[in-house]
Amino acid sequence: MLARSSLARATVAAPAALGRAPAGARNMATLREIELRLKSVRNIEKITKSMKMIASTKLAKAQRAMNSGKEYGVANVEVFDHAKSDQPSENKIIIVISSDKGLCGGIHSSVTKATRRLLAGAPDAPIKTDVSPDTPIFIVGDKSKAQLSRATGGNLRMTFNQIGKDVPTFSDASAVTDLIIKSGVPFDSAIIVYNKFVSAISYESAAVEVKGEKALKESDGFKAYEMEDDVTKDLAEFSLANAIFSALTEAHACEISARRNAMDNASKNATDMIGSLQMQYNRGRQAAITNELVDIITGASAL
Repeated sequence: MLARSSLARATVAAPAALGRAPAGARNMATLREIELRLKSVRNIEKITKSMKMIASTKLAKAQRAMNSGKEYGVANVEVFDHAKSDQPSENKIIIVISSDKGLCGGIHSSVTKATRRLLAGAPDAPIKTDVSPDTPIFIVGDKSKAQLSRATGGNLRMTFNQIGKDVPTFSDASAVTDLIIKSGVPFDSAIIVYNKFVSAISYESAAVEVKGEKALKESDGFKAYEMEDDVTKDLAEFSLANAIFSALTEAHACEISARRNAMDNASKNATDMIGSLQMQYNRGRQAAITNELVDIITGASAL
């Protein structure tokens, strides 16, 4: 009786001991799972390399457009240098320049953080000026809209999209300026927050302030001349359109450059992951072949 019970316990315990899986066997990937993952990573690598090539092709065109657009900004700076006004602007607005597309690193977060620092009056704000926390905000691009609407949703007055799908034109800047003026939000100056192009691999957030019609009329440079009211009004609108166009072209060049760098890094990471998965797959395949050979040799020896 004791012998039978001992034999039963040994029979039950033996298969459990022989067929027991390792401690982490449930989480171990099979060869089929590794093969599928390897295939998906290779497809991602092809996509990121293609996007990198497309961004590299567009970068030269974007840089040429940026250099042409900067001439408009230089003309604005010269006008406002000769039309300085000591009286502070009471009503200000903020225009944030971003885009609708992603996969370009933290370029949209850069202008979003700069806008928040500007509203908070932080010492590291992109421009030294007095801005109240409830300053109206106009946003070009859905990416910054999604980020700013969570923290400063009450400040949003108008958003624009479908701008910057290709190289921005002066017509796009004029349309944005026209809608801002017709929005009914009064302003004496506009602060444009955008990404400044430093080099093909770097950018930084920047801001520029554009004076409105009232500030131009009160400046000593304009008081020296007799001009009609429509002239000053048209000049203020044209100056705002110039500044927006310059910011759009520079932000577009930054976006293309950032997307190229992001896709380059993604391609390198995919290549490293493919090498790691390939080694893991080869080791698992060799282990499976070794186990099959051991079974064949054991069976042949038993015969």
